[in-house]
Parts: sequence; structure tokens; C-alpha cells
Amino acid sequence: MNGTAASTGGKRKADGSLQASPPAKRPVNGSNKPSIDTDMTTPDISIDDVSYDDRSDADSDIHPVAMYVGTPGSLGEWQDTIQKVVRNVVAIRFCQTCSFDTDGALTSEATGYVVDSERGYIMTNRHVVGSGPFWGHCVFDNHEEVDCYPVYRDPIHDFGILRYDPKAIKYMHVDGLTLSPDLAKVGTEIRVVGNDAGEKLSILSGVISRLDRNAPEYGDGYSDFNTCYYQANAAASGGSSGSPVVNKDGCAVALQAGGRSDGASTDYFLPLDRPLRALQCIQQGKPVTRGDIQCQFLLKPFDECRRLGLTPEWESATRKAFPEETNMLVAEIVLPSGPSDSKIEEGDVLIKVNGELLTQFIRLDDILDSNVGNTIKFHLQRGGEDIEVDIEVSDLHKITPDRFVTVGGASFHDISYQQARLYGVAVQGVYICEAAGSFRFDNTDNGFIVQSVDQKAVPDLDTFIEVMKQIPDRARVVVTYKHLRDLHTLNTTIVYVDRHWSAKMKMAVRNDVTGLWDFSDLGEPLPPVAPVRRSASFIELDHMPHLGIASLIRSFVHVNCSMPVKLDGFPKNRRWGMGLVIDADKGLVLISRAVVPYDLCDITVTIADSIMVEGKVVFLHPLQNYAVIKYDPALVDAPVVSARLSDQHLTQGAKTYFLGYNRISRVVHGSTTVTEITAVAIPANSGAPRYRAVNVDAITIDSNLGVSCGSGVLVAEDGTVQALWLQYLGERSPNNQRDEEYHLGLGTPTLLPVISAIQRGETPSLRMLSVEFRSIHMSQARVMGVSDEWIKKVTQANRSHHQLFMVSKRTFERVNHPVSLLEGDVVLTLNGKICTTISDFDVMYSNEVLDAVVVRNCEEMHLQLPTVLADDMETHHAVSFCGAILHRPHLAVRQQISKLHSEVYVSSRIRGSPAYQYGLAPTNFITHVNGESTPDLESFIAATRKIPDNTYFRIKAVTFDSVPWVITMKKNDHYFPTMEWIKDGNEPCGWRRVTYEGNQVFQGEATDGIPTVAGNAEME
Repeated sequence: MNGTAASTGGKRKADGSLQASPPAKRPVNGSNKPSIDTDMTTPDISIDDVSYDDRSDADSDIHPVAMYVGTPGSLGEWQDTIQKVVRNVVAIRFCQTCSFDTDGALTSEATGYVVDSERGYIMTNRHVVGSGPFWGHCVFDNHEEVDCYPVYRDPIHDFGILRYDPKAIKYMHVDGLTLSPDLAKVGTEIRVVGNDAGEKLSILSGVISRLDRNAPEYGDGYSDFNTCYYQANAAASGGSSGSPVVNKDGCAVALQAGGRSDGASTDYFLPLDRPLRALQCIQQGKPVTRGDIQCQFLLKPFDECRRLGLTPEWESATRKAFPEETNMLVAEIVLPSGPSDSKIEEGDVLIKVNGELLTQFIRLDDILDSNVGNTIKFHLQRGGEDIEVDIEVSDLHKITPDRFVTVGGASFHDISYQQARLYGVAVQGVYICEAAGSFRFDNTDNGFIVQSVDQKAVPDLDTFIEVMKQIPDRARVVVTYKHLRDLHTLNTTIVYVDRHWSAKMKMAVRNDVTGLWDFSDLGEPLPPVAPVRRSASFIELDHMPHLGIASLIRSFVHVNCSMPVKLDGFPKNRRWGMGLVIDADKGLVLISRAVVPYDLCDITVTIADSIMVEGKVVFLHPLQNYAVIKYDPALVDAPVVSARLSDQHLTQGAKTYFLGYNRISRVVHGSTTVTEITAVAIPANSGAPRYRAVNVDAITIDSNLGVSCGSGVLVAEDGTVQALWLQYLGERSPNNQRDEEYHLGLGTPTLLPVISAIQRGETPSLRMLSVEFRSIHMSQARVMGVSDEWIKKVTQANRSHHQLFMVSKRTFERVNHPVSLLEGDVVLTLNGKICTTISDFDVMYSNEVLDAVVVRNCEEMHLQLPTVLADDMETHHAVSFCGAILHRPHLAVRQQISKLHSEVYVSSRIRGSPAYQYGLAPTNFITHVNGESTPDLESFIAATRKIPDNTYFRIKAVTFDSVPWVITMKKNDHYFPTMEWIKDGNEPCGWRRVTYEGNQVFQGEATDGIPTVAGNAEME
């Protein structure tokens, strides 16, 4: 895999300072995190693990790669050792398939090493194994590959154990490395053998310089604590996580975990005492008991302990008992409501445990792990006074989440000890690990704790499940929540509960025997409550000079659009805007396609800021950036007024009035002037083609209101609407990666034919020329071969705009027509009318064949141009396969490409999926599966259904730039079942879902597995 170093989804750094002490309670943006050591400056630190192919999420400040670092003399001394170690080191390539706890969904690679060749146990880091669902395989030095799965991940310390089938390794002898934690000494020469910087194998040298470093803090994600770390100068970087740190005898003395990324060659290793104990327990078939008192300790030197109140007597006794020690354990964070609460205080110096003088984490871990459920005695010093307390040791596994529930497109579990420790809160509450779907709040960051749902408190996951079971589909309920970075603020929002796109509420429970997470249904959703008619009144506009304009406020409605699946390259899951009611009796509303891009969506129409009704898509214009939606007017008791649309075109310089809504939905208005009317030329987005308006006139005005408002109208004094003011989605800025938006006017005369047909109960069947036009001046037209006679006709036909239109780009047609327009053609007339404005081309929408006069290569030609059906441009069928969303190339793709290689187009993909891991990227075309041609979605599904689960298959694909390539990919039905979305007017949602799992086909419902499309925040 290409890319820079990453840790659990990117190479993480502390916020401006190296931290070995944890952040203060409830940190805000990391600004009050104390630094770690007085002898160190403020470098960046990172977990060293992986490289992966989303460079924008990874940190570019990485260590230089070194295939072998050492002196020439040392090469021979280490040769036999390295040969022994290398055959036990594996490259781990894995997916964390969904967000869970502190980890986001990701695809990555790291290192591990065999520690039991008979049973197939591999030691690696906990931030590699992750706390949630894991799916991966390991590759040995001879390139034999075998599946692996987790059998243990430590709740706190940065190690985990994977298992593989030893019988699957047939061509290499693997004997395993011995774990020897006692051999780690200051001055020991070591080698770090692993998958550094994504390389197959690298060998880095170093010398252990410290054994008493506090565990580094990596920011808001996973961090180890309550352990010491070793320090060395091995210069490891991304991909080296989980590498063995070996001595000359080939014994593993530590586990590579993290390092500084500011140019210094400092690395941090985890001691192997706890990993060795866990391995021995697993080998013996015993549970790995882990005890804790919910208090974080730090190693602090004697001089600092003295300032905290350590008496000379205890210092003398401690130095005498441990002459080589220079630190003692000091309480740093005591969690509320935990076993240590009100018994231990921050700043207490730990003297004894159960009567034993103690200064090291390793011994403290021994005592806690062997006394789960028992009460032990702690002897502390607090400000010079001796304090003795009895504390019951709790089971650390019980406060480590091993299950989650998905509902409404979001995922939840009980808050973890990791998150509680990071923010100094009690280990209580329901944590949103995937804030998506119905629970996608304004702030897209994870870190939300749900306080109540539907006026009912939800202190834990079980209560949350019972509350959600009682909420019917499509209900709107009040949810209160807090964010871990701002626990002072209680947020309140209204949630629209989606139980139709994400129908089943599911529980996922970790299974440490199989390494999978087992899914179970938590009952069928309650059906929606039948809507009732409600009444409301519109606001009145103050100081409005014209009553006709003032009354137009009763024609505006608020439109929310939620899209469960990302289709057509559209970048958002949710959009909102103001719509204009054009027929109050039928409930018809005009809205921008930047708000409603396609019809696989949920639409909510809010009338008079009070009445909320469901809407559905009636019509999507293929080129002119508007959609028509419909709500049920029988549910609305409010004086909604149909807007009157003008049939006269606005002209440049015309006086008009602007009435619109700004970004916070406030009504703004003012008089203005039309500055320009010209054919819109919104740049295409080459990275991910998505809908954009073409071949339509755009209106600009001289008021700043047009810039600040994405929704509104241009209106005459009598209240007649002359133009819609719409949002136009543009390209993605290459610098700030922000989606550009344009705010422009669309004249109402061009809308009237479509609106009239819809009002008559007809479905508009538009036709169109498959080309994109741009205007040219007469000087350009003359050079291109337009005669003086035609130029004279143009100037007479339109005295305000002396221009013609040239074909700038052809839209790729699925059916080749013998007669068609070509790039560079200058269109003179269509059906006898000279085309001097882009609106003159609207004649194409109602004609199957157009009589055209064009100039091509300086020659005048008469052509009979066929048009194509516009409805064929929309997406009616989509497939989710291995985390990739596939459908026919939509119009935006066909506008930008000269050849369609297949009808199977990759529109988006989900992080943590096989598609992401193996590099199947958006804008790819899939042409073959296992050598079988897949020209369309039906043949693709047929070919992929033949593939057994968890086996490799070949995909032949072509990039957007027509470069063919082949990849192998492993199928994963457990977490990413194949799913079809088929437009079906007989379904309540307008779409039918079909799920394939093995040889079974499920109509209408998703089967067991993590929802792969519903509101997933990690989709790209």
C-alpha cells in the first residue's frame, strides 16, 4: 500500500507537545495538556503502525526509511539472529471495519511476530488489533499468506494477540520468538525487525536508553497508560507497529509501539511482562484476568514527589529498597464513581500495596490482575500525611465495551474506560461511536454521549435499546447529548428516526473464539404513525414596501434532504434549502438539485416553520439544476400560496427585488439590478464527477444578498416570481478540499413547460442533445467559418447579445447515432430559429429530432439531430459490494469522459472495507471479474455471486483516464454483504433493497452485518 505513516487511520500527533502525562480533565482542543518530561522539548509523537492510501489523512512528518541501520562490524554479529527473527515476523494487512470506541474505520498494515508456532499466536499492538471489528491476514517472509483474527486485545496496554492456522504455512519453518522481558536493560543493543514505512521488511538498530518512561499520549484517540515504556533511538516509522524488539540472542525484549515524528530518532517500546502473562493464560486456556481501580498513576522523580509531600523517611526507605529506582507512582486522574473515588486523590504518592513497598507499574499490575473482585490495601502519602485505604479491585474487562448496537444508521456502545480516562469522567453513559444517519449531529466529530431520547434518560446501552424499540419509524423525537470535549453544555436536537433504509436494529457482540463480531436482530421496527393534519401561520415581513412581495413569504417552505447512500459522486449525506411552492393545491415545490440531487432519499418539508410533512421527488431536471418535490397538502392547515411565475425573460439592467434566505434560514430582502445573464459555466469536478448545471442561462445581481443566500427568488413589485435563486454545486477546491458552491438565478420562463405538465398530472418526458455548449463571440465565429451573412442575421436576431454557441464537449452516448454534433461545431439554427441565447436550445426538450444548421470545419451543414431521453440519465439501480457503491455511469461521468469502459462504475467506497483495502477507487470502471466480462450490473452480480466468501478473486478495472489494471480482492460477506438498491414505485420508499449472502437472497431487508451504506460517515 502506498502512503505515509498512519495509526489507526493516520499518523497521530499530540496537539503541539510531547505528553507522557495525560491531558487534564475535560481538555478542550488539547490546549491544557501538560508536557511530559522537564528534559524534553515539545516534539510530536505518533503511534507507528501503518501506511495506507488516504494520504490526506496521514501525517507527512515521518521518519526516513532505513532498510538496515548499523555499523559494518555489527552486521556479522547479528546475521544469524536476524535470519531467525525474520522468519517469525509477519506483515499484517487489515481492516477495522467500522468506528468503535476511539478507533475510526480504516484500512491499514502493520507488523507482528509469531510467539507460539504450534498454536499460531502472533503478538502485535492493541492499536493494530483495535477495539472493534477486525478483518485481516498476515504475510510471512516467504510471501505465504494466511488469515488471522484477534483472540485478545488488552483493554489498556498497547498489545493484542492474533491467531492463524499454523497448518496453512507449508513452505517455511516457523518456530516463534521467545518473550524475555527480563533481558531489557539500559545499554542493550537491539534490532527492530518489521514492516517499517510500508516496506516488506526493514531492520532498524538502536540501543535502549531508558526503562522508566511514562506511556506517551497520542491525543484524543487510543493511548496506553498505567505502564512504563522503554526508550531507544531506532528511528522506526509507520508500519513498524507490532515489530519485535530483539537482542543479540534473538529474544524479544519489547514491543515496538510509537515514537517521535519531529526528526528525532526516538522510539517507544512496550515492556513484555503483561503480554507474556496474557499469552501464557491463553495457551493454558485460562481467562486473562485484568484488574483496575479506575485511577491513573504516573512515574514521577523523587524531587517532584518531595514537592508533593513525600517525607524523608519514606524516601529513604524506598531508595534503600530500590537503589536503582529514581521514580515513584503518583495518582494523576481518579475517575468519578470508580473504586478509587473519594479514597485516592490526585497527587497522592503510592507507598505500599498490601503491605508491599512498590515503585513500579509492573508489580502494581501483578497485584491488581491477581486480585479481581478482592479488596486490597493502599498506603499513600498525601501532603506529608500517611493515608491507608481499602479498595475493591474491579474487572477491567467489564468496563471495556465488547458490543455495540446499530440503529437509524448510527452505532452506539457504553462509554469505554479509555474515553472516560481521557476526559476524567465516570465510566457511565451511551457513546455514539458512529454519529451518522439519524444521529448525525451538526458537529461531525465523534465524542457524543447521549443523555436522553424521547424525554427518557438513557444511562446505559440496555436502557437505550429499550427506548429505541418503542420509537416508530419516521418519528421525530427530542435527543439531548453532550460532547466529551464540552461536558458543560447540554445540547438538544430533534432527530428523525430512520427505520426504513436501516430497518433492523442490530446488536454486534465480540466473539474471541472466532475473532468475528456476531450480529443479532433486536426486533422489528414499529411502523410509522399515520400523520395528522396540523395548522400554522406564516410570519409577516416588516417594512416591506410592496404587499405582493410580502405575501410571497407564504410560498416558501424549508426542505431537508437526507440520503442514506452516496450515489452519483455527490459529496454529502444531508442538505437543506428553501423551496418555492408552485402549486399549493397539489403540494408541488421547486428546489435546487444541490439540495435534492437524486431520489433515493428522505425529504422533509417544513411549512410556516411549524408543520413538518414528508415529501417525495416528482421530477429531476437533467441540466437546469432544479427538482420538483411533492408533499400532501391535506396534512397542512396553513395559508400556503402558489407562487405566480413570470413568462417574461429578465433582461440585463432590469430592476428587480430579491427575497431570500441566508445561511441561518433568516429572511432577507432588498431591491437590486440584474447585472448579467449568461450561459452558466460551472467547472467540472474531475476527481469525483457529480451533477452540475449545463446549457442554462444564469442570472447575477449587484447585491451582496445573492452571495450570502443560497435560496430565494427575484420578484417583480406585484409579487410575480421572475427567477429562482438557487445553489449550484461546483468543483472541489484542490487547496482546502472544500466543495465550491455558486449562487445564481434561473429565469422562470424556462420552467413553465415542465411545471405545466406536472400540474396536469403528467410525468415530463424530456429529451436532450448530448452535448455541452459554450458561447463564442462573432470574431471567433468568423474564424471558425461562419459567413458574413450569418453574422449579420445574428446581429439582427439579438441586438443585446451578438453570440453563437459552439459544442465544447460531447456527452458519451450508450447508443451511437450516425448523425450527431461534434466538438467544435457552431450551431446556427435549431428548427429554423437562430440560437443566440442558451434558452433557444430549450426546443430540444420536446423534439425527438431537431433540424439543425451548423458550421463544421468552416463548412455549413444541415443535420437531422436525434435527441435522447433525459430520464435515462438518472440512477435507478445501485449495488453495494465489498464496501464499494456501484452504479451505471451517471450523466456527470458521461459529460467528462470520451469512452465508457463498462456500465459498472465505482461511485464511492467505505473506509475499512475490502474495496478500500485493495485499492478499488471511485471513478474506476469494473470490466471483468475472474476473467468474466461484466458490462453491466446484472452480469457483475451474477459473476460475484459465484465467489465463495473470504476467498480471493480478480477484478479487471479501468481508471477514469483509460488506464487498465488488475487487482485481487478478498470477499467479505460477514461485514459487507452484497446489496442492491432498485428503484421501484411500488415500494413506500420508492426503492427496493435486495441483499445477497452466500446462496441466500433477502428481499427488502439487510441481513446480519454492519450497515455499509446507511449514513456511514466514513464513506468517500
